Amino acid sequence: MAPRIMLLSCCRAMPKNDGAKKPAPEKVPDQRWKLQVCYLCFYGFMTQIRPGESFITPYLLGAENFKNKSFTKEEVTNLITPVLSYSYMAVLVPIFLLTDYLRYKPVLVLQSLSHISIWLLLVLGTSVLAMQLMEFFYGITMAARIAYSSYIFSLVAPSRYQRMASYSRSAVLLGVFTSSVLGQLCVTLGGVSFLTLNYVSLGFVSFGLILTLFLERPRRSLFFNRPGGAGDAAVSTELDRMAGGDSGRGARGWRDMVLCRMLQELGALARQPQLRLWSLWWVFNSAGYYLMLYYAHILWNEISPPTDNRRVYNGGVDAASTLLGAVASFAAGYVKIRWKLWSELVIGVVTAFQAGLLLLMNSTTNIWLCYAAYILFRGSHQFLVPIAIFQIATSLSKELCALVFGVNTFFATVLKTIITIIVADKRGLGLSVHPQFYVYFGYFTLLAVVYLLAAIRVGVHHSHRRQPVELALAKEPCQLPVEIPAQEKSPEAGTVRA
Repeated sequence: MAPRIMLLSCCRAMPKNDGAKKPAPEKVPDQRWKLQVCYLCFYGFMTQIRPGESFITPYLLGAENFKNKSFTKEEVTNLITPVLSYSYMAVLVPIFLLTDYLRYKPVLVLQSLSHISIWLLLVLGTSVLAMQLMEFFYGITMAARIAYSSYIFSLVAPSRYQRMASYSRSAVLLGVFTSSVLGQLCVTLGGVSFLTLNYVSLGFVSFGLILTLFLERPRRSLFFNRPGGAGDAAVSTELDRMAGGDSGRGARGWRDMVLCRMLQELGALARQPQLRLWSLWWVFNSAGYYLMLYYAHILWNEISPPTDNRRVYNGGVDAASTLLGAVASFAAGYVKIRWKLWSELVIGVVTAFQAGLLLLMNSTTNIWLCYAAYILFRGSHQFLVPIAIFQIATSLSKELCALVFGVNTFFATVLKTIITIIVADKRGLGLSVHPQFYVYFGYFTLLAVVYLLAAIRVGVHHSHRRQPVELALAKEPCQLPVEIPAQEKSPEAGTVRA
């Protein structure tokens, strides 16, 4: 989940520098934003407290939880779980647009209502259709996460975007970690049944709905509700630039034309090698990552069928993977290399590592090795996420950045849905979980080969570019002393050459 929460927040944290005049310092007359931000972070933390979430799969496969009506592994793998991918793809674009048009809060209310529907269906539902409906609502909650990550930035000035991004993301990660640990403690130490844990989760998500009702609805949003006050006129945006700077045209001009122009500009941006590379990584690797996430719990149940609920450690594993993902994301910010030269190699090595982990997960009979491979897989993916966000967002305005990530996420969802239809769905191959993981292993292996071949091509091209320069310097050494006096005139010359 971490990549989806970061998307819009991080691109807002990197405003585009067009070389224009610096805007006047922004005045925030209403100091209530501090209280609102604190409340929103508390809301983000509390809505992640769903201690039964890590144990949904063993709950579905446990006969004692359904009054003599259990679901088979085939039903869970090939009939119930695929609905999540279909639902997410179906609602992603409408919710993305409604989030901005309705100014966030209504979509957050919809998310809370969907969470309540999920846990009601888990507690009361006894049919495959009811569980498929549960997965449909789960897809809505996933698509609606964009509302939280973008809401917080409607409360603060652009100069505070970066700090607010870290606050909101930290609140969510802390909530996920706390939820997983709480669920594991209840199951292992408290002997709480999965059904009781679902009732507890229902209580928490109901409390989350109450918190949502007290959120203040912002007056502005990114695309459909642009600020019109004089205080905002000094802030130049991509929408204003594309509208031609004609303030007399009003809001109707950019609504009719700007989004189309931004889509056209995306075509030109696709020619930038780094943006194209990391966008492709986002599409292809994210699709495989989430497929692994959806079916990992089923694989664990296959490797080590639980005979005692106390020995189901899904919550602890999810907590450990969340913690490692947070550490990996933080560490990625300190990696300083020439990404234009080494991006393909880094992506290729990490993807090859992930392919090996998938093979280990699928071939081992030791559940603890499978747990460890799962944790490392998630951590390695989260390591590349902030790097990808920076490489994509660093040269874009926040509007274009949001659009790029929206398009990338949509194509990743489409690809994930196609793979699900072919591999997992009953109408396709309908593979069980072990053959599915062999398919995912082959998928990541193919991606790793492509990335490493691209890295070799970049390395060869770079070496060919350096050779003429080195030969020229070797043939004309006598010219070097002539250039030295010119360099001495500029105190910055030595720094530039270094």
